Amino acid sequence: MRKKTCLRLLALILPVLVCSFAPAEEAPPKKKAARPPNPVRLPTAPGMPKFTAVGAKDGELRGAPGANPPVDAEGDFLIGPDYVKAPELTPVEGAAKGRIERITLKSEDSKFYPGITRVPPGGPADYRAPDLATMQVYPKAYTRSVTVYVPAGYVAGTPAPVIVTADGPDGMLPAVLDNLIAQHRVPAMVAIMIQNGGGDAQGSERGLEYDTVSGKYAEFVEAEVIPAVEKACGVKITTDPEARATMGGSSGGAVAFTMAWFHPEWYHRVITYSGTYVNQQWPANPATPHGAWGYHETLIPQSAVKPIRLWLQVGDRDNYNNRDDLHDWVVANNRMAAVLKAKGYHYQYVFCLNCGHTDRNVKAQTLPEALEWVWRGYAPRGGS
Repeated sequence: MRKKTCLRLLALILPVLVCSFAPAEEAPPKKKAARPPNPVRLPTAPGMPKFTAVGAKDGELRGAPGANPPVDAEGDFLIGPDYVKAPELTPVEGAAKGRIERITLKSEDSKFYPGITRVPPGGPADYRAPDLATMQVYPKAYTRSVTVYVPAGYVAGTPAPVIVTADGPDGMLPAVLDNLIAQHRVPAMVAIMIQNGGGDAQGSERGLEYDTVSGKYAEFVEAEVIPAVEKACGVKITTDPEARATMGGSSGGAVAFTMAWFHPEWYHRVITYSGTYVNQQWPANPATPHGAWGYHETLIPQSAVKPIRLWLQVGDRDNYNNRDDLHDWVVANNRMAAVLKAKGYHYQYVFCLNCGHTDRNVKAQTLPEALEWVWRGYAPRGGS
């Protein structure tokens, strides 16, 4: 009897003892709070330009599906909300195609960008410093690829027009250039699509290259990238700034404009998608305390007009992180259009409905028109 009673007691007590000494279950990792969606900015909101809706009927402020602004028009336009892939993105069977080559550049060979990161040794890849004022950076080597498009029929040794793009390679550009060049809508040009050095935003190599408001990145391209491309790919790039363009999206768009702004003797033509004309610069520079926001705040308004022709785009749901009133991508691009207009620049500004940041559908519809518009008026010159 006693034995049965003891066994019963043991059966009752044993689970309690096991639970007492068993390791506690790990709490599930906390999920990062999702960033709220960007607000939709209406084209009729205060501070918006007076847009011309492309292909609109009955005065509606919306564009016709697939309609782009005319390639000979300047000013402020609205397209969307429905987008159609441009036919120029589809390769034409039997048409001549440019060749694609790739080269690699190493940070240890660069006198301009030896490589940085904000991530401490052993830290997580998505590390963000709690305070930009005290943020530290660390050395980080990188290799970057440069993808080069050489147009069909290029004759070695002939100075070629060029378009330099950020965040390369650009998957849409070669097919569009094949078609536009074959149709004599743009000059036969070399495209140099440069990969960034890595990371994003303040304290990253990409942020240093793209968000710094200075001539350094253009000087890097001129001194290190173009000579490497010419040597490896058997091409010669013209020195005529009328035959040189830049293009990019987001911070890559900002640096595309920066290249022309600080070195108009090298570049006259610029295309930007969702250009980061906001305060992303790091480290801080007292000469440009608000980073690329300074372009529409002081630099363009207070400077003589430069020979820059600019096509720029933004979406109604573009980036909004307005912690300091200097991080609204829609307001920044609106202000760019306004100061360009006030100063008498040649520009075309496209505001896109139903469109996020560097929206792929928008680019697939507009890239051929943007290229044709930005190259309008080009006439080859003799020599280089």
